[in-house]
Amino acid sequence: MIGVFDSGFGGLTVHRALIEALPGRDFVYLGDNRNAPYGVRPPIDVLNLTCAALERLFAEGSTLAVVACNTASTVALRWVQQQWLPVRRRDDGIARNVIGIVVPTIEAATGMGWDEDGTAVQQTKPSSTIAVFATRRTVETDCYPIEIRKRRPDITVVQQACPELAGSIERGLPRHDLHALVDRYVSELLRKLGTAPECVILGCTHYPLVADLFAAALPPGVRMIHQPDAAARALKAYLDRHPEYDGSHAGRRKFLSTGFSTEALPLIEKFWGDKVPFVQA
Repeated sequence: MIGVFDSGFGGLTVHRALIEALPGRDFVYLGDNRNAPYGVRPPIDVLNLTCAALERLFAEGSTLAVVACNTASTVALRWVQQQWLPVRRRDDGIARNVIGIVVPTIEAATGMGWDEDGTAVQQTKPSSTIAVFATRRTVETDCYPIEIRKRRPDITVVQQACPELAGSIERGLPRHDLHALVDRYVSELLRKLGTAPECVILGCTHYPLVADLFAAALPPGVRMIHQPDAAARALKAYLDRHPEYDGSHAGRRKFLSTGFSTEALPLIEKFWGDKVPFVQA
């Protein structure tokens, strides 16, 4: 079973793309809605909450988990992979792994990935200017600029923190309020940049739920990276390389939540196309 974890509803944007790409696989989704949003929390809180969520997914039988939260991916994932998982493997003898969504997004934005031997490979023509909209905590890590410049030091990267947006989506604020927030953050970025970016990364999985508002606020012709599709391509490629995570192909689905506001459900169900059968985690 493949686990998918997010701070709340936003990860469903990634989860749906993963299910569409791998319809026969078993998936369990965990939204930590009770503690969302992560983007305003101290890093130690993000780390502890991420580990607790992964423990829950492992208890459900997951041996591979996807962290579909940009804040958790940028703040906690490296420590989880390098320090926490080896201890878990030593203690219980079960090989598990956790992957994130930031690197696939960066590869899609830069057009550059890495071979198995660590060699950079240009795949598509990159943009010269990339704008990143993300939570405050993700922006503070500088993960996106650092990783983009490792691949393409000639690309200009401008970040814009959107501290109120993920929480407002999670709480189910009216659409006109979300529209005003998106307009404000896009205007702030355009003032900083002085021109239109060629490419935009929505660096929070909640933001694709209002991607149309970003598209309306941005100048015409700006390319928007679809993070869920990038994550789905990366997961398929990872499973091809790692058959040890082959698992069951019964197509089972399970949705867990630590608790959420019902005001957000209409937006989520409109996006999902059906009711999402959450059970208490």
